[in-house]
Amino acid sequence: MVLAAGAGTRMKSKTPKILHGIGGVSMIGHALAAARGLNPDVLAVTVRHERDLVAEHIRGLDDGALIVDQDEIPGTGRAVEVALQALDPNLSGTVVVSYGDVPLLTTERLQDLVAAHQAEGNAVTVLTAVLDDAAGYGRILRADDGTVTGIVEHKDARPEQRAIREINSGIYAFDASTLRAALSRVSTENVQGEKYLTDVLSIARDAGGRVAALVCDDRWQVEGANDRVQLAALSAEHNRRNLERWMRAGVTVVDPATTWIDSTVTLDEDVTILPGTQLHGATVIERDAVVGPDTTLDSVKVGPGAKVVRTHGSDAVIGAGADVGPFAYLRPGTVLGAKGKIGTFVETKNADIGAGSKVPHLSYVGDATIGEGSNIGAASVFVNYDGVAKHHTTIGSHVRMGSDNMYVAPVNVGDGAYSGAGTVIRKDVPAGALAINVAPQRNMDGWVQANRPGTAAADAAARAADTSSGSDGAHSGYGSAAPQDSATVEKTPRESDPS
Repeated sequence: MVLAAGAGTRMKSKTPKILHGIGGVSMIGHALAAARGLNPDVLAVTVRHERDLVAEHIRGLDDGALIVDQDEIPGTGRAVEVALQALDPNLSGTVVVSYGDVPLLTTERLQDLVAAHQAEGNAVTVLTAVLDDAAGYGRILRADDGTVTGIVEHKDARPEQRAIREINSGIYAFDASTLRAALSRVSTENVQGEKYLTDVLSIARDAGGRVAALVCDDRWQVEGANDRVQLAALSAEHNRRNLERWMRAGVTVVDPATTWIDSTVTLDEDVTILPGTQLHGATVIERDAVVGPDTTLDSVKVGPGAKVVRTHGSDAVIGAGADVGPFAYLRPGTVLGAKGKIGTFVETKNADIGAGSKVPHLSYVGDATIGEGSNIGAASVFVNYDGVAKHHTTIGSHVRMGSDNMYVAPVNVGDGAYSGAGTVIRKDVPAGALAINVAPQRNMDGWVQANRPGTAAADAAARAADTSSGSDGAHSGYGSAAPQDSATVEKTPRESDPS
Protein backbone atom coordinates (compact mmCIF):
# COMPACT_ATOMS: atom_id res chain seq x y z
CA MET A 1 0.00 0.00 0.00
CA VAL A 2 1.27 3.46 -0.93
CA LEU A 3 -0.43 6.25 1.01
CA ALA A 4 -0.93 9.34 -1.17
CA ALA A 5 -4.02 11.10 0.20
CA GLY A 6 -2.46 14.10 1.95
CA ALA A 7 -2.91 17.69 0.82
CA GLY A 8 0.71 18.70 1.45
CA THR A 9 -0.25 22.24 2.46
CA ARG A 10 3.29 23.11 3.54
CA MET A 11 4.40 22.78 -0.07
CA LYS A 12 2.28 25.88 -0.81
CA SER A 13 1.55 24.79 -4.35
CA LYS A 14 -1.42 24.26 -6.64
CA THR A 15 0.29 21.02 -7.62
CA PRO A 16 -0.36 18.12 -5.21
CA LYS A 17 2.75 17.43 -3.16
CA ILE A 18 3.32 13.91 -4.43
CA LEU A 19 3.29 15.13 -8.05
CA HIS A 20 6.32 17.35 -7.49
CA GLY A 21 9.31 15.90 -9.27
CA ILE A 22 12.74 14.66 -8.28
CA GLY A 23 15.20 13.64 -10.97
CA GLY A 24 12.61 13.80 -13.74
CA VAL A 25 10.07 11.58 -11.95
CA SER A 26 7.28 12.57 -9.57
CA MET A 27 7.68 11.58 -5.93
CA ILE A 28 4.75 9.18 -6.25
CA GLY A 29 6.46 7.75 -9.34
CA HIS A 30 9.56 6.90 -7.31
CA ALA A 31 7.40 5.39 -4.56
CA LEU A 32 5.41 3.24 -6.98
CA ALA A 33 8.57 1.96 -8.68
CA ALA A 34 10.05 0.91 -5.33
CA ALA A 35 6.83 -0.84 -4.33
CA ARG A 36 6.30 -2.52 -7.69
CA GLY A 37 9.82 -3.92 -7.42
CA LEU A 38 8.55 -6.26 -4.69
CA ASN A 39 6.27 -7.95 -7.25
CA PRO A 40 3.26 -7.66 -4.92
CA ASP A 41 0.02 -9.53 -5.48
CA VAL A 42 -1.75 -6.17 -5.19
CA LEU A 43 -0.37 -2.62 -5.31
CA ALA A 44 -2.95 -0.29 -3.75
CA VAL A 45 -2.67 3.50 -3.62
CA THR A 46 -4.90 5.54 -1.30
CA VAL A 47 -5.78 9.01 -2.64
CA ARG A 48 -7.95 11.95 -1.63
CA HIS A 49 -6.54 15.47 -2.25
CA GLU A 50 -6.96 16.45 -5.93
CA ARG A 51 -8.19 12.91 -6.40
CA ASP A 52 -8.82 12.94 -10.17
CA LEU A 53 -5.52 14.62 -11.03
CA VAL A 54 -3.53 12.27 -8.81
CA ALA A 55 -5.39 9.16 -10.01
CA GLU A 56 -4.79 10.04 -13.66
CA HIS A 57 -1.11 10.50 -12.97
CA ILE A 58 -0.88 7.18 -11.15
CA ARG A 59 -2.62 5.32 -13.98
CA GLY A 60 -0.09 6.80 -16.41
CA LEU A 61 2.73 5.40 -14.29
CA ASP A 62 1.28 2.02 -13.31
CA ASP A 63 -1.99 0.96 -14.90
CA GLY A 64 -2.08 -2.13 -12.67
CA ALA A 65 -2.27 -0.15 -9.43
CA LEU A 66 -5.53 -0.27 -7.47
CA ILE A 67 -6.65 3.26 -6.64
CA VAL A 68 -8.60 3.58 -3.37
CA ASP A 69 -10.40 6.69 -2.13
CA GLN A 70 -9.97 7.78 1.49
CA ASP A 71 -13.12 9.14 3.11
CA GLU A 72 -13.49 12.16 5.40
CA ILE A 73 -11.96 10.40 8.40
CA PRO A 74 -8.37 11.67 8.61
CA GLY A 75 -5.19 9.78 9.39
CA THR A 76 -2.83 7.17 8.06
CA GLY A 77 -4.68 4.45 9.93
CA ARG A 78 -7.84 5.26 8.03
CA ALA A 79 -5.95 5.41 4.72
CA VAL A 80 -4.74 1.84 5.27
CA GLU A 81 -8.14 0.72 6.53
CA VAL A 82 -10.02 1.82 3.40
CA ALA A 83 -7.38 0.09 1.25
CA LEU A 84 -7.90 -3.14 3.21
CA GLN A 85 -11.65 -2.83 2.79
CA ALA A 86 -11.17 -2.63 -0.99
CA LEU A 87 -9.30 -5.95 -0.99
CA ASP A 88 -10.32 -9.56 -0.44
CA PRO A 89 -11.55 -9.85 3.17
CA ASN A 90 -9.67 -13.14 3.41
CA LEU A 91 -6.38 -11.51 2.45
CA SER A 92 -3.46 -13.08 4.31
CA GLY A 93 0.30 -12.73 4.35
CA THR A 94 2.42 -9.60 4.56
CA VAL A 95 1.11 -6.09 3.95
CA VAL A 96 3.79 -3.45 3.28
CA VAL A 97 2.86 0.20 3.80
CA SER A 98 4.91 3.08 2.36
CA TYR A 99 4.29 6.69 1.31
CA GLY A 100 4.06 8.73 -1.85
CA ASP A 101 6.40 11.43 -0.58
CA VAL A 102 9.44 9.29 0.31
CA PRO A 103 11.19 9.31 -3.09
CA LEU A 104 14.60 7.83 -2.24
CA LEU A 105 13.24 4.62 -0.71
CA THR A 106 14.46 1.63 -2.73
CA THR A 107 13.01 -1.77 -3.51
CA GLU A 108 16.07 -3.33 -1.87
CA ARG A 109 15.27 -1.63 1.45
CA LEU A 110 11.67 -2.83 1.27
CA GLN A 111 12.93 -6.33 0.55
CA ASP A 112 15.11 -6.14 3.68
CA LEU A 113 12.05 -5.10 5.68
CA VAL A 114 9.92 -7.97 4.40
CA ALA A 115 12.71 -10.49 4.92
CA ALA A 116 13.25 -9.44 8.55
CA HIS A 117 9.51 -9.38 9.22
CA GLN A 118 8.96 -12.88 7.92
CA ALA A 119 12.15 -14.42 9.33
CA GLU A 120 11.31 -13.19 12.86
CA GLY A 121 7.62 -14.06 12.65
CA ASN A 122 6.64 -10.52 13.60
CA ALA A 123 3.14 -9.16 13.78
CA VAL A 124 4.53 -5.73 12.86
CA THR A 125 7.96 -4.60 11.71
CA VAL A 126 8.69 -0.90 11.40
CA LEU A 127 11.52 0.67 9.45
CA THR A 128 13.31 3.23 11.63
CA ALA A 129 16.27 5.60 11.46
CA VAL A 130 18.41 7.36 14.03
CA LEU A 131 18.67 11.12 13.47
CA ASP A 132 20.68 13.84 15.17
CA ASP A 133 17.60 16.06 15.00
CA ALA A 134 14.40 14.06 15.37
CA ALA A 135 12.06 17.05 15.69
CA GLY A 136 8.70 16.48 14.01
CA TYR A 137 9.01 12.71 13.80
CA GLY A 138 7.25 10.02 15.79
CA ARG A 139 9.59 8.40 18.34
CA ILE A 140 10.18 4.65 18.72
CA LEU A 141 9.46 3.31 22.21
CA ARG A 142 11.33 0.12 23.07
CA ALA A 143 11.19 -2.44 25.88
CA ASP A 144 14.28 -3.65 27.73
CA ASP A 145 14.55 -6.62 25.35
CA GLY A 146 14.73 -4.29 22.35
CA THR A 147 11.28 -5.02 20.97
CA VAL A 148 9.05 -2.09 20.10
CA THR A 149 6.34 -1.17 22.59
CA GLY A 150 4.85 1.62 20.50
CA ILE A 151 5.33 4.89 18.69
CA VAL A 152 4.47 8.31 20.05
CA GLU A 153 3.88 11.20 17.66
CA HIS A 154 5.98 14.31 18.23
CA LYS A 155 3.01 16.47 19.18
CA ASP A 156 1.82 13.90 21.70
CA ALA A 157 5.27 13.07 23.12
CA ARG A 158 6.43 13.99 26.62
CA PRO A 159 9.77 15.84 26.98
CA GLU A 160 11.71 12.67 27.83
CA GLN A 161 10.18 10.92 24.81
CA ARG A 162 11.16 13.79 22.52
CA ALA A 163 14.77 13.17 23.56
CA ILE A 164 14.65 9.80 21.77
CA ARG A 165 16.58 9.94 18.45
CA GLU A 166 15.20 6.79 16.85
CA ILE A 167 12.32 7.84 14.64
CA ASN A 168 9.45 6.17 12.84
CA SER A 169 9.75 6.24 9.08
CA GLY A 170 6.07 5.38 8.68
CA ILE A 171 7.08 2.38 6.55
CA TYR A 172 5.85 -0.98 7.88
CA ALA A 173 5.41 -4.65 7.24
CA PHE A 174 2.23 -6.04 8.87
CA ASP A 175 0.67 -9.44 9.25
CA ALA A 176 -2.59 -8.90 7.37
CA SER A 177 -4.91 -10.41 9.98
CA THR A 178 -3.18 -8.52 12.79
CA LEU A 179 -3.50 -5.27 10.86
CA ARG A 180 -7.20 -5.76 10.12
CA ALA A 181 -8.06 -6.59 13.73
CA ALA A 182 -5.99 -3.75 15.22
CA LEU A 183 -7.36 -1.06 12.90
CA SER A 184 -10.89 -1.80 14.10
CA ARG A 185 -9.76 -0.74 17.58
CA VAL A 186 -7.89 2.46 16.62
CA SER A 187 -9.68 5.66 17.67
CA THR A 188 -9.26 9.34 16.80
CA GLU A 189 -8.80 10.44 20.42
CA ASN A 190 -5.53 12.33 20.09
CA VAL A 191 -4.25 15.89 19.61
CA GLN A 192 -4.76 15.76 15.84
CA GLY A 193 -8.11 13.96 15.91
CA GLU A 194 -6.73 11.43 13.43
CA LYS A 195 -6.76 7.67 13.15
CA TYR A 196 -3.08 6.92 13.66
CA LEU A 197 -1.52 3.89 12.01
CA THR A 198 1.11 3.98 14.75
CA ASP A 199 -1.51 2.87 17.29
CA VAL A 200 -1.56 -0.53 15.60
CA LEU A 201 1.83 -1.35 17.10
CA SER A 202 0.80 -1.15 20.75
CA ILE A 203 -2.50 -2.90 20.03
CA ALA A 204 -0.71 -5.74 18.27
CA ARG A 205 1.78 -6.05 21.15
CA ASP A 206 -0.99 -6.10 23.75
CA ALA A 207 -2.60 -8.93 21.75
CA GLY A 208 0.59 -10.98 22.09
CA GLY A 209 2.14 -10.19 18.74
CA ARG A 210 5.83 -9.46 18.34
CA VAL A 211 6.60 -5.90 17.24
CA ALA A 212 10.12 -5.20 16.02
CA ALA A 213 12.09 -2.54 14.19
CA LEU A 214 14.61 -2.65 11.38
CA VAL A 215 17.00 0.29 11.62
CA CYS A 216 17.82 1.87 8.26
CA ASP A 217 21.40 3.16 8.19
CA ASP A 218 20.63 5.39 5.20
CA ARG A 219 18.44 8.16 6.53
CA TRP A 220 17.77 9.57 3.07
CA GLN A 221 15.69 6.52 2.21
CA VAL A 222 13.16 7.37 4.90
CA GLU A 223 13.17 11.15 4.41
CA GLY A 224 9.91 12.68 3.22
CA ALA A 225 9.38 16.02 1.48
CA ASN A 226 6.87 18.22 3.25
CA ASP A 227 7.98 21.57 1.84
CA ARG A 228 10.14 23.02 -0.92
CA VAL A 229 13.25 23.09 1.26
CA GLN A 230 13.05 19.35 1.92
CA LEU A 231 12.20 18.73 -1.73
CA ALA A 232 15.36 20.57 -2.82
CA ALA A 233 17.50 18.64 -0.33
CA LEU A 234 16.11 15.31 -1.55
CA SER A 235 16.60 16.37 -5.17
CA ALA A 236 20.24 17.23 -4.54
CA GLU A 237 20.86 13.91 -2.78
CA HIS A 238 19.09 11.98 -5.53
CA ASN A 239 21.22 13.73 -8.15
CA ARG A 240 24.42 13.08 -6.20
CA ARG A 241 23.64 9.36 -6.05
CA ASN A 242 22.66 9.25 -9.69
CA LEU A 243 25.87 10.96 -10.80
CA GLU A 244 27.95 8.64 -8.63
CA ARG A 245 26.24 5.65 -10.24
CA TRP A 246 27.04 6.93 -13.74
CA MET A 247 30.64 7.76 -12.89
CA ARG A 248 31.16 4.25 -11.55
CA ALA A 249 29.67 2.95 -14.81
CA GLY A 250 32.32 4.71 -16.89
CA VAL A 251 30.92 8.20 -17.50
CA THR A 252 33.15 11.25 -16.90
CA VAL A 253 31.34 13.99 -15.00
CA VAL A 254 33.84 16.84 -14.76
CA ASP A 255 31.95 18.87 -12.16
CA PRO A 256 29.21 17.00 -10.28
CA ALA A 257 28.32 20.16 -8.34
CA THR A 258 26.97 21.83 -11.50
CA THR A 259 25.65 18.77 -13.33
CA TRP A 260 22.07 17.47 -13.11
CA ILE A 261 20.99 14.23 -14.73
CA ASP A 262 17.47 12.82 -14.49
CA SER A 263 16.99 9.22 -13.50
CA THR A 264 15.32 8.67 -16.90
CA VAL A 265 18.51 9.50 -18.86
CA THR A 266 20.73 6.82 -20.45
CA LEU A 267 24.51 7.24 -20.82
CA ASP A 268 27.12 5.00 -22.42
CA GLU A 269 30.66 4.36 -21.26
CA ASP A 270 33.25 7.03 -22.12
CA VAL A 271 30.68 9.80 -22.37
CA THR A 272 32.00 13.11 -21.02
CA ILE A 273 29.69 15.60 -19.32
CA LEU A 274 31.18 19.07 -18.87
CA PRO A 275 30.20 21.63 -16.18
CA GLY A 276 26.82 23.34 -16.17
CA THR A 277 25.02 20.55 -18.02
CA GLN A 278 21.46 19.36 -17.40
CA LEU A 279 20.12 16.19 -19.01
CA HIS A 280 16.38 15.53 -18.75
CA GLY A 281 13.65 13.23 -19.96
CA ALA A 282 14.48 10.38 -22.31
CA THR A 283 17.88 11.78 -23.29
CA VAL A 284 20.38 9.19 -24.57
CA ILE A 285 24.09 9.99 -24.89
CA GLU A 286 26.12 7.41 -26.79
CA ARG A 287 29.75 6.40 -26.43
CA ASP A 288 32.55 9.01 -26.72
CA ALA A 289 30.11 11.91 -27.03
CA VAL A 290 30.98 15.15 -25.21
CA VAL A 291 28.15 17.31 -23.88
CA GLY A 292 28.61 20.76 -22.38
CA PRO A 293 29.57 23.02 -20.89
CA ASP A 294 26.37 24.94 -20.13
CA THR A 295 24.04 22.66 -22.07
CA THR A 296 20.45 21.60 -21.41
CA LEU A 297 19.01 18.64 -23.29
CA ASP A 298 15.52 17.20 -22.84
CA SER A 299 14.76 13.91 -24.62
CA VAL A 300 17.61 14.36 -27.09
CA LYS A 301 19.56 11.46 -28.60
CA VAL A 302 23.25 12.24 -29.07
CA GLY A 303 25.16 9.85 -31.31
CA PRO A 304 28.61 8.39 -30.66
CA GLY A 305 31.47 10.84 -30.84
CA ALA A 306 29.22 13.89 -31.21
CA LYS A 307 30.04 17.21 -29.53
CA VAL A 308 27.33 19.46 -28.12
CA VAL A 309 28.49 22.80 -26.69
CA ARG A 310 26.38 25.47 -24.93
CA THR A 311 23.18 24.23 -26.52
CA HIS A 312 19.53 24.01 -25.56
CA GLY A 313 17.67 21.16 -27.20
CA SER A 314 14.51 19.09 -26.86
CA ASP A 315 13.06 16.11 -28.73
CA ALA A 316 15.91 16.10 -31.23
CA VAL A 317 18.44 13.65 -32.70
CA ILE A 318 22.14 14.43 -33.17
CA GLY A 319 24.05 12.01 -35.39
CA ALA A 320 27.38 10.29 -34.86
CA GLY A 321 30.36 12.62 -34.98
CA ALA A 322 28.18 15.72 -35.42
CA ASP A 323 28.98 19.15 -33.96
CA VAL A 324 26.38 21.38 -32.34
CA GLY A 325 26.84 24.85 -30.88
CA PRO A 326 27.90 26.93 -29.20
CA PHE A 327 24.65 28.79 -28.55
CA ALA A 328 22.47 26.56 -30.70
CA TYR A 329 18.75 25.99 -30.10
CA LEU A 330 17.41 22.61 -31.25
CA ARG A 331 13.63 22.52 -31.13
CA PRO A 332 11.46 19.41 -31.45
CA GLY A 333 11.74 17.52 -34.71
CA THR A 334 15.37 18.41 -35.37
CA VAL A 335 17.41 15.56 -36.86
CA LEU A 336 21.09 16.19 -37.64
CA GLY A 337 22.88 13.55 -39.68
CA ALA A 338 26.26 12.00 -39.01
CA LYS A 339 29.16 14.49 -39.08
CA GLY A 340 26.74 17.34 -39.68
CA LYS A 341 26.95 20.74 -38.04
CA ILE A 342 24.50 23.10 -36.40
CA GLY A 343 26.62 26.04 -35.39
CA THR A 344 26.67 29.28 -33.47
CA PHE A 345 23.35 31.05 -32.97
CA VAL A 346 21.42 28.61 -35.14
CA GLU A 347 17.82 27.65 -34.36
CA THR A 348 16.22 24.58 -35.90
CA LYS A 349 12.73 23.10 -35.76
CA ASN A 350 11.22 20.17 -37.67
CA ALA A 351 14.44 20.13 -39.67
CA ASP A 352 15.99 17.00 -41.16
CA ILE A 353 19.60 17.86 -41.96
CA GLY A 354 21.50 15.18 -43.84
CA ALA A 355 24.85 13.58 -43.16
CA GLY A 356 27.76 15.99 -43.53
CA SER A 357 25.51 19.00 -44.09
CA LYS A 358 26.20 22.21 -42.23
CA VAL A 359 24.29 25.21 -40.97
CA PRO A 360 27.28 26.94 -39.43
CA HIS A 361 25.97 30.21 -38.00
CA LEU A 362 23.31 32.85 -37.47
CA SER A 363 20.44 31.04 -39.17
CA TYR A 364 16.92 29.68 -38.68
CA VAL A 365 15.96 26.36 -40.28
CA GLY A 366 12.33 25.41 -39.76
CA ASP A 367 10.11 22.87 -41.55
CA ALA A 368 12.91 21.84 -43.88
CA THR A 369 14.75 18.89 -45.35
CA ILE A 370 18.40 19.30 -46.31
CA GLY A 371 20.24 16.55 -48.18
CA GLU A 372 23.78 15.31 -47.65
CA GLY A 373 26.97 17.35 -47.89
CA SER A 374 25.24 20.73 -48.29
CA ASN A 375 26.19 24.08 -46.75
CA ILE A 376 23.75 26.81 -45.74
CA GLY A 377 25.38 30.24 -45.69
CA ALA A 378 25.39 32.50 -42.65
CA ALA A 379 22.35 34.58 -41.73
CA SER A 380 19.92 32.43 -43.70
CA VAL A 381 16.24 32.11 -42.83
CA PHE A 382 13.79 29.44 -43.91
CA VAL A 383 10.64 31.51 -44.21
CA ASN A 384 8.14 28.78 -43.38
CA TYR A 385 5.02 30.67 -42.23
CA ASP A 386 2.72 32.74 -44.41
CA GLY A 387 0.56 33.98 -41.55
CA VAL A 388 -1.91 31.13 -41.91
CA ALA A 389 -0.04 27.87 -42.48
CA LYS A 390 3.46 26.39 -42.27
CA HIS A 391 5.19 25.31 -45.48
CA HIS A 392 8.16 23.05 -46.23
CA THR A 393 11.50 23.76 -47.90
CA THR A 394 13.63 21.04 -49.47
CA ILE A 395 17.33 21.56 -50.15
CA GLY A 396 19.13 18.87 -52.14
CA SER A 397 22.51 17.26 -51.59
CA HIS A 398 25.90 18.93 -52.20
CA VAL A 399 24.25 22.34 -52.43
CA ARG A 400 26.18 25.55 -51.73
CA MET A 401 23.93 28.37 -50.55
CA GLY A 402 25.19 31.93 -50.22
CA SER A 403 25.05 34.04 -47.10
CA ASP A 404 21.92 35.98 -46.13
CA ASN A 405 19.55 33.84 -48.19
CA MET A 406 15.81 33.71 -47.60
CA TYR A 407 13.91 30.54 -48.57
CA VAL A 408 10.25 31.47 -49.02
CA ALA A 409 8.47 28.14 -48.55
CA PRO A 410 7.25 26.06 -50.21
CA VAL A 411 10.35 25.88 -52.36
CA ASN A 412 12.79 23.23 -53.62
CA VAL A 413 16.50 23.60 -54.37
CA GLY A 414 17.93 20.82 -56.53
CA ASP A 415 21.10 18.80 -55.97
CA GLY A 416 24.36 20.59 -56.59
CA ALA A 417 22.77 24.04 -56.89
CA TYR A 418 24.40 27.31 -55.80
CA SER A 419 23.02 30.69 -54.78
CA GLY A 420 24.51 34.14 -54.47
CA ALA A 421 24.71 36.20 -51.30
CA GLY A 422 21.52 38.02 -50.36
CA THR A 423 19.31 35.87 -52.57
CA VAL A 424 15.60 35.58 -51.84
CA ILE A 425 14.57 32.20 -53.22
CA ARG A 426 10.87 32.34 -54.07
CA LYS A 427 10.74 29.65 -56.74
CA ASP A 428 12.33 26.26 -57.27
CA VAL A 429 16.02 26.11 -58.23
CA PRO A 430 16.92 23.32 -60.68
CA ALA A 431 19.78 20.95 -59.94
CA GLY A 432 23.15 22.51 -60.78
CA ALA A 433 21.71 26.00 -61.27
CA LEU A 434 22.91 29.29 -59.77
CA ALA A 435 20.16 31.33 -58.10
CA ILE A 436 20.75 35.09 -57.81
CA ASN A 437 18.74 38.26 -57.33
CA VAL A 438 20.33 40.96 -59.55
CA ALA A 439 19.74 44.67 -58.89
CA PRO A 440 21.89 47.66 -59.93
CA GLN A 441 23.99 49.25 -57.18
CA ARG A 442 23.89 53.05 -57.10
CA ASN A 443 26.61 55.17 -55.50
CA MET A 444 25.42 58.75 -54.75
CA ASP A 445 28.58 60.81 -54.57
CA GLY A 446 28.75 63.51 -51.89
CA TRP A 447 25.61 62.32 -50.09
CA VAL A 448 27.19 62.27 -46.60
CA GLN A 449 28.65 65.79 -46.79
CA ALA A 450 25.37 67.11 -48.11
CA ASN A 451 23.05 65.31 -45.71
CA ARG A 452 25.16 64.77 -42.57
CA PRO A 453 27.35 67.88 -42.34
CA GLY A 454 29.45 68.21 -39.22
CA THR A 455 29.44 64.49 -38.42
CA ALA A 456 32.53 62.32 -38.01
CA ALA A 457 31.51 60.48 -41.16
CA ALA A 458 31.35 63.72 -43.16
CA ASP A 459 34.77 64.80 -41.87
CA ALA A 460 36.29 61.42 -42.75
CA ALA A 461 34.78 61.58 -46.24
CA ALA A 462 36.15 65.08 -46.75
CA ARG A 463 39.63 63.98 -45.73
CA ALA A 464 39.41 61.01 -48.10
CA ALA A 465 38.32 63.30 -50.92
CA ASP A 466 41.27 65.63 -50.26
CA THR A 467 43.66 62.68 -50.33
CA SER A 468 42.11 61.40 -53.54
CA SER A 469 42.39 64.75 -55.30
CA GLY A 470 46.10 64.84 -54.56
CA SER A 471 46.83 61.35 -55.83
CA ASP A 472 48.11 60.23 -59.23
CA GLY A 473 44.59 59.85 -60.52
CA ALA A 474 43.88 56.30 -59.42
CA HIS A 475 40.21 55.80 -58.61
CA SER A 476 39.59 55.97 -54.84
CA GLY A 477 36.15 54.39 -54.75
CA TYR A 478 34.42 57.70 -53.94
CA GLY A 479 34.24 59.00 -57.47
CA SER A 480 31.69 58.46 -60.17
CA ALA A 481 31.52 54.66 -60.16
CA ALA A 482 29.15 53.30 -62.75
CA PRO A 483 26.07 51.40 -61.50
CA GLN A 484 26.42 47.62 -61.48
CA ASP A 485 24.08 45.65 -63.70
CA SER A 486 23.44 42.03 -64.53
CA ALA A 487 26.58 41.89 -66.67
CA THR A 488 28.84 42.46 -63.65
CA VAL A 489 27.68 39.45 -61.61
CA GLU A 490 30.71 37.59 -60.30
CA LYS A 491 31.22 34.11 -61.61
CA THR A 492 31.88 32.61 -58.14
CA PRO A 493 29.17 33.66 -55.61
CA ARG A 494 30.25 34.19 -52.03
CA GLU A 495 29.18 31.75 -49.32
CA SER A 496 30.05 31.54 -45.67
CA ASP A 497 33.01 29.42 -44.63
CA PRO A 498 31.49 26.03 -43.78
CA SER A 499 34.36 24.99 -41.53
